Amino acid sequence: MKMMRIKIGCTTAVLLLLVSVQLHAQNNKAKKKPAAKPQSTTVDPFGNPINNAPANNTNKAKTNTTADPFGGGAPSSSGSNANKSSAAKDNKTIPLEVVPTKGGSNPLTDSVKQSLRNDNGNDQNLIRDRFPLEYDFIREDDAFFKERIWSIIDTREKINLVFRNPRSEDNGSQLFFAILFKAVIDGNVTAFEDERFTTPISKDRFLKEYAGGYDTVPVYGDLDNPDKITKYEVRTVEFPVDSVYQFQIKEDIIFDKESSRLVRRILGIAPMVPFLNKGKVVQGVSNEAFPKFWIYYPDIRPVLAKYKVYNPKNYGAGESWEDLLESHKFGSYIVKTTYNNYKDLRFKDYINDPLFRLLEGEKVKEKIFNFEQNLWSY
Repeated sequence: MKMMRIKIGCTTAVLLLLVSVQLHAQNNKAKKKPAAKPQSTTVDPFGNPINNAPANNTNKAKTNTTADPFGGGAPSSSGSNANKSSAAKDNKTIPLEVVPTKGGSNPLTDSVKQSLRNDNGNDQNLIRDRFPLEYDFIREDDAFFKERIWSIIDTREKINLVFRNPRSEDNGSQLFFAILFKAVIDGNVTAFEDERFTTPISKDRFLKEYAGGYDTVPVYGDLDNPDKITKYEVRTVEFPVDSVYQFQIKEDIIFDKESSRLVRRILGIAPMVPFLNKGKVVQGVSNEAFPKFWIYYPDIRPVLAKYKVYNPKNYGAGESWEDLLESHKFGSYIVKTTYNNYKDLRFKDYINDPLFRLLEGEKVKEKIFNFEQNLWSY
């Protein structure tokens, strides 16, 4: 009985001891604070410590400073705004140079300069007061015969060199393309996109396309740093007038039975240019020029009557551009006709050889000539 009491007492003492130890451990755990995690540091190859600790949310917009291998603190921006601001500062220090026009003049954009003295040995007011005569009215019933042809005037031919006259007079450049251009800019005529004159071209769009704006080109001139921009060159984007060496005309050939004569009526003129990119001819696309815009010829007749054509034999000859075109004192070759053309095709669409195209055009001219001659009896 006595031994049983001793065992129960020992067991109770052991239980009380375990409970006291557990309570003491819980109190120490509640009082103990969590230890901060040490920041991971990395040492570069030169022994300098590099802090790789993650940045707090409040420091995201700040600039991270990283030590370079030589001990210097090189700031590096984490955002793109700092790069833009530094680039803007660099651009302010780069010089800007305006490059003048090559050759010193452009017949399309140069202002008209009139002579302050009489630059002629005789009176030259007649050409300014000229006005073309109106066409004779042709009734539909009197149009006994009619053919429509499309011809190309190539100014590289000797007979057509007057179209490329580079001289300047009191009324501006005498270049034929410059005359057409100035007539559109001054508002005397309207330029159209198609040969049927259905879609006009606005004056702002026309001016922007042929004499539009400036182009800034960076120049890399530092031999030690090839990627460094040393300066910017500002050049005017100009239309190359030398690339316009062909003009297409659309005309009707009508035999008026009332007056018993063959009448030629020009309906439209179109400068032809190759494919261009920023004022330069694109090589390898197509060497053939295409009509750039169309001008209704009856609208521009009053303008052409006031421009004098250069005469290499007699500089004082008073022939105007309207006289030259009406009398057909130029060389041209036919590229399309309404004769036996059911599908409205050009010669190049079904004739590959350029020589045979010329021969086909001559056949059309001969057909029209023979038709007129066969109407007469001798």
